[in-house]
Amino acid sequence: MTDSRHRARLAPALLFAALAPGWTWADDLRVVTWGGTYQTSQENAYAPGFGPEIEWIEYRGGLDEIRAQVEAGEITWDVVDVLAHDARIGCDEGYFLRLPDDLFPEEMAGDLVIPRPNDCVGPNITWSWVTAYDTARFSDEAPASVADFFDTDTFPGPRAIAAFPQANLEMALLADGVAAKDVYDLLATEDGQDRAFSVLNGIAADLHLWSSGEEPIRLLQNGEVAMTTAYNGRVAAAELSGETRIGTIYDGQILDEEWFVVVAGAPNEAAALDFLRHVAEPEQQAAQARWIPYGPMRKSALDIIAAGEPWFHTGVPVLPHIPSREDRIENALVLDPQFWAEHGPDLTERFAIWRRGLGL
Repeated sequence: MTDSRHRARLAPALLFAALAPGWTWADDLRVVTWGGTYQTSQENAYAPGFGPEIEWIEYRGGLDEIRAQVEAGEITWDVVDVLAHDARIGCDEGYFLRLPDDLFPEEMAGDLVIPRPNDCVGPNITWSWVTAYDTARFSDEAPASVADFFDTDTFPGPRAIAAFPQANLEMALLADGVAAKDVYDLLATEDGQDRAFSVLNGIAADLHLWSSGEEPIRLLQNGEVAMTTAYNGRVAAAELSGETRIGTIYDGQILDEEWFVVVAGAPNEAAALDFLRHVAEPEQQAAQARWIPYGPMRKSALDIIAAGEPWFHTGVPVLPHIPSREDRIENALVLDPQFWAEHGPDLTERFAIWRRGLGL
């Protein structure tokens, strides 16, 4: 568990609230997130300029701990960084606070890369599955599309994909010419699933599977694979650190979303709401990208980054590594958590059978 604390001056809104009769915050604001360099990016971007001290708590995701706190009436967490599926289920089941209508400015709705799925969530980040390749293998002609990932004749060499079906099946259909808007309708059918697995069979002869974010980077750096799918943040971090052996393809990326929520019954509800308002500002969204190359959820934050390049804290440009740029999302597919809630068990079972058939 990470337990970092930051002191900062009172933001004007909180200063006013703190002076109002009867307003107090119970303790440090507890913000629950994912640890590591990602958490550090949030600490560096969001704590300065915010009012109460923040206790940053690391968790492994999911709703189990939140559900246990709410159902027991012993709530210790205030704000949680949640994935797309949990953002929807937690709101539907009443574990998250429904946010006031006036918490965010009206113009924010049209400024979001991905619309809010409900009134429980506040903007956080976007990230994506991308394709990465070994530049040493393709010095003459580099792959440039998701279709190239599955084209082992033109771009030979071992491949690597994640050890689960999400994003793999979508990328397979995109590579086979299916428009992004049609992928999930097709993948919901047996014919569409057969088609996706047929595309995967095309790279099955020399295939590696990865299950943690650092594995694709290691496989490329060690020369074990020619191309791999990967999390954009991991690839970008390698490139920003000076790694020249890795190239990135954003064509056909699978874009995913994360949101901030307030736990229902949070002990520091007023401060938690102010935190969500604070981190939704374009300036704060842009500030996080100074420390980690994920995509701001606010489009206007991208303008701030562009005007301030080189933006990354090491003094190099970061915009080339941001997945939510307008030109990057033209041929991107936004992962559909509702589809995976409905079809995930069956597709996970079929993917496991497919793996076993390959001896993987």
